[in-house]
Amino acid sequence: MDLKLLKETPPWEWPKDTGTAVLAILRDDHAEEPDRRLAAELAGDFTVINNDLAAALLAIVSSGAATVELRSTAAIALGPALEHADTMGFDDADDVLLSEETVVRVQRTLHGLFTDAEVPEGVRRRILEASVRAPQNWHQDAVRVAYAIQDEGWRLTGVFCMRFVSGFDDEILEALDSDDAEVHYHAVCAAGNWEVDAAWSHIANLVTSDDADKSLRLAAIEAIASIRPQQAVEMLLDLTDQDDDDIVEAAFEALAVARGFSEEDLDESSL
Repeated sequence: MDLKLLKETPPWEWPKDTGTAVLAILRDDHAEEPDRRLAAELAGDFTVINNDLAAALLAIVSSGAATVELRSTAAIALGPALEHADTMGFDDADDVLLSEETVVRVQRTLHGLFTDAEVPEGVRRRILEASVRAPQNWHQDAVRVAYAIQDEGWRLTGVFCMRFVSGFDDEILEALDSDDAEVHYHAVCAAGNWEVDAAWSHIANLVTSDDADKSLRLAAIEAIASIRPQQAVEMLLDLTDQDDDDIVEAAFEALAVARGFSEEDLDESSL
């Protein structure tokens, strides 16, 4: 099976035996490194991820013989399924990607690896980034420490994780002023997710700025719909006649969110 072709193909068009083929490559210690990394990346997609693939990914993350790059890719691949389990639970069999037993095993193993000083820092960063997508009690302290470390990589990891772990409004506001483009971007995402009102002016300015980086502006458009939905509506309407299709699409999606929040606010105020 041509993994590169799969990478360029929408997941819903993948052959039915894709998961089996990917699993075989993940388990093959003699496979080429680029193939195993790509297989690890593909394994995390919702269309194929299952208990066996999760176990294979976890084995790679735990393997001291695997490269940092491969272990890191395998760790990140586990993140979406963990978030799905955290959001959807295990009551509806049709919504279950991984069994509860598998999720618990993944979470416990990742926690143990994160606290192991012998595990390379690059791997530990990716473990934290993946595991926070299903937040646990230990994450808040870990994120706080990551953000405080005088290292650009760890600081970026800390801000990324603040999107999923609550209790960091002050740090998010500080990160909004960062000169690091990635830190700035993830701070905007985190501010939107936690509806950090004090971030409104900064993020609203990004929405209306034609000079802002496009990915940052798209993140800001999404964020304002959550922070101040009623005020966001007029701003978002102004964006729907832009020439940039991505901006227009993001504005319409954010409008749907903002109007939803506004209706909830109105309902609550009428009680």
